[in-house]
Amino acid sequence: MSPAQRLAALLTLPPPAVLGWRQREPVTGADWLAEAGRWQAAFAAQPGQRFALYFHDSLSFAAALFGAWQAGKQAWLPGDLTAASRQALRTRVDGFAGDVAPPQELPVVTPAAAPAVAMVPLDAEALQLVVFTSGSTGEPQALPKRLRQLFDEITAQEQTFGATAPGAAVLASVSHQHVYGLLFRVLWPLATGRAIQAQSVVVLEDLAELAPPGARAVLVASPAHLSRLPLQAQHSVDQVFSSGAPLPDAAVPEVLRVFGRAPIEVYGSSETGGVAWRQRNPGAPTYWQALPGVEWRLDDDALWLRSPHLDEAGWMPSADRAAAVDGGFELRGRADRIVKVAEKRVSLTAVEAALRASPLLADLRLVTLTEPREQLGVVAVPSDAGWALHDAQGRRALAEALRALLTDVVERVALPRRFRFLPELPVNAMAKSTQARLLTEFDPRRPALRAIQRHEGGEELTLFIDAALPQLEGHFDGHPILAGVVQLEWAQMFGRERFVIDGEFAGMEAVKFQRVITPGRLVTLSLSWTPGKLSFRYHSDLGQHASGKLLFAATS
Repeated sequence: MSPAQRLAALLTLPPPAVLGWRQREPVTGADWLAEAGRWQAAFAAQPGQRFALYFHDSLSFAAALFGAWQAGKQAWLPGDLTAASRQALRTRVDGFAGDVAPPQELPVVTPAAAPAVAMVPLDAEALQLVVFTSGSTGEPQALPKRLRQLFDEITAQEQTFGATAPGAAVLASVSHQHVYGLLFRVLWPLATGRAIQAQSVVVLEDLAELAPPGARAVLVASPAHLSRLPLQAQHSVDQVFSSGAPLPDAAVPEVLRVFGRAPIEVYGSSETGGVAWRQRNPGAPTYWQALPGVEWRLDDDALWLRSPHLDEAGWMPSADRAAAVDGGFELRGRADRIVKVAEKRVSLTAVEAALRASPLLADLRLVTLTEPREQLGVVAVPSDAGWALHDAQGRRALAEALRALLTDVVERVALPRRFRFLPELPVNAMAKSTQARLLTEFDPRRPALRAIQRHEGGEELTLFIDAALPQLEGHFDGHPILAGVVQLEWAQMFGRERFVIDGEFAGMEAVKFQRVITPGRLVTLSLSWTPGKLSFRYHSDLGQHASGKLLFAATS
C-alpha cells in the first residue's frame, strides 16, 4: 500500500500500538482513532460545509482534520488568528474547531461523546482542504486543494527521503497550520508509521525532552529556527529538514556544526507544493533536483513547472527565475514584480537589486504603503557601514544615501519615501517576511528597534526612545516621559511577535515602575516566556526602569 493509499484509508486500518507522543507520554493508535471518530461525529452533526481548524497540539489537529474529512467537510487552515485573519474567517467559514479562542460569532465544534459511524476510505478527488499563501507579496490568498494533491505528494516525499530515517519519530519547530508543516509534521508520519510528537520544538534544548526515549528522530525546522542556533549546543537527530523560505548560506555551516549534517532543503510553495530539494553537505552539489513526478523548464530565465501536485495538468509559471545546470537548476531570485506608484510603473525587482548592491545594506524588503498616499516603503537591515552612517549623521542621512542610488531606476515622484532600519528582518514562524508584518513597522507609535540579543531564557531588545513618538505627547509638557501603560503595551506587542502567544491578556503580576524613561535614550527590554506568563524588564545604563509579568489565558 502506497503512502497515498494509506492516508486515504487511514481511519479504516488497524491502528499502530503507538501513534505519537505528547512530550514523554505515548498516545496509542487506538486512542487517536477514537478521537478522530468523535470529531467525525461532531462534524457530521453540523449543517455547514466549511470549518476553520486551529490547534497547537499536532495529534489533536490530525484527529480533527481526518474527522472533518471523514464527515465530508472542507477544512480551512489559517496560518494565524490575528485580528485580520479572524475577521476574514467570519465571512468565509461555517464554524471553528481548535484549542484556542475562536473567531467571534463562529459556531464552535467540539468532539462528540462517541464515534457515530464506521469509517470508510476518503475520496481522494474531493476538494476538502483550503490553505493560505504566506502573504509575502500581498494579502494571503485562500488555496483549495484536493486530497489527492496532498496524498500523492507524501508518496513522492517518502520515495525521496524515506530511507533517511526509517521509523524515526518526527519533531518539528514549524506549525502544521502551513502546508510545509502539514505535509512533513503530520501527513508524512501518519502515512509511513513514524511517530508524531504533538508538542512543538521552541528551542533546541526541547529536543532532549520531546524525543521519545531511545528512538531515532528527524527535525522539521524553518530557516528562521536554523539561522538562530546556539553557540555551544550539539544535538543528535538523524535528519533535519528546512523549507518555507530560502535558507541563508551562512546557516548551513552552523547546522553542520550543531547536527553533524546539512539540512535537506525543500523548495516549493503553497501554490505549487514541493518542487525540488538539495542537501549542501561538504562537497555536495548546491543545485536543486526535482522531486519525483515534477517537471520544469525555463522560458527565458522564468521557471515553469508541471507537477502531479497541481490541480491542473498544464504548465504553471512560478514566481522565481532560474538557470539550468547539469543535474538540476539554480534559483536566481524572484521574477519581475511591477506595481504602480503615483501612476508610474515601478519594478520592485529592479529597486531591490539596486539597493542590494549598496554596501550600506545587508538585507531589505519593499512594501507598498497606501496611507497617507500610495508610496514605496523600505524595511532594511543596514550593514556595519550603514549603521555607522546612521549613528554619525542620523536616519535621514542613511535614507537619502539609499534614495540617491535609485535616481536612474525609479522616476523621482515614485522614489521610496519611508524607511525603517532594523537589526534583522521581521518574519513569522515560517520565516516569511509577510507584507502584513512588514507594514506594522511603519506604525508611528512603534519604537525603533536597534539590537536583538537571544539567550536560552528569552530575548533582549534594544529600543531607541525617539522624542517624536506620539505616546510622549502630554506626558508631560516640557518634561516628557514614557507612560507606564505604554511600556506594558510594548511588552505585550513585542512578546506576541517574538514568542507564540495566542491566549488573551488576563492580567498582571508584580508590576513595578522604578525609574522614568525619557526620550533620546537607548533602553533594553528583556523578555522571557513560559506558558501563560510573559516576564518583562526595562533597563538602561541608568539602571532598572520597570519590571513585571503579563498573564495570558490558557488555551482550552
